[in-house]
Amino acid sequence: MRIIGGKAKGTKLYTLPGEQTRPTLDRVREALFNIIQFELQDSVFLDLFSGSGAVGIEAISRGAKKAILCDNSKQAIEIIKKNIEKTHTIASIELYQTTFSQLLQNKIKEKLDIIYIDPPYQSNYAYEAIKIILEKQLTNKNTIIIVETDNSERIIQQVQNLPIEIKQQKKYGRANLIFLGEKE
Repeated sequence: MRIIGGKAKGTKLYTLPGEQTRPTLDRVREALFNIIQFELQDSVFLDLFSGSGAVGIEAISRGAKKAILCDNSKQAIEIIKKNIEKTHTIASIELYQTTFSQLLQNKIKEKLDIIYIDPPYQSNYAYEAIKIILEKQLTNKNTIIIVETDNSERIIQQVQNLPIEIKQQKKYGRANLIFLGEKE
C-alpha cells in the first residue's frame, strides 16, 4: 500500500499484520480522493477507524490543512506513527488512541469539513458515529460524511431518520462508499 497522490505520492506505507484490519484498497482511495478533490484543499479531515492511517495521510498529502486520525488499537497507532513519520506529515496530524465515541464526545472542538468513517463492516459504529457527530454539531453546512461499508442498504436504512441525505454512492468490488451531507 502506498500514498497515491500529492506531496507524499509513491511513499510505501506500513500495514498491520493479520486480519484484524481491512485496509482501504488503493483503487477505492484513488476514487474517493478524485470525488472529493475540490473540497479537500485546506479542509479539516477526520479519519475514524484509521487502521494504517492511509486515508488521513493521503488527505494531508493532497492538501488538507489538518487530519484527525483515531483508532482504538495500540498496534494500529504504532503503525500510524511510523507512517506519519515516513510521510513527513506530523505537523498536520492529530492522532488519538481511543474509541470513536470518546473522540467525538470529548476531544473534537472544531467543525469538520470531511469525515471518513470506515468501521468494522458488521458493526453499527458508522451509524453511532454519525449520530454523535450530528448531536455534537461537529459539521458545517458543507461537511461531507463518507462511510465505507460492504452493506450500503443497512447504512442507508440506519441513517434515513437523521437530518442528512445521501448525496451519492459508489461501489468498488466489496467496498461501497456512501457520501452524506446536510439535507437541502
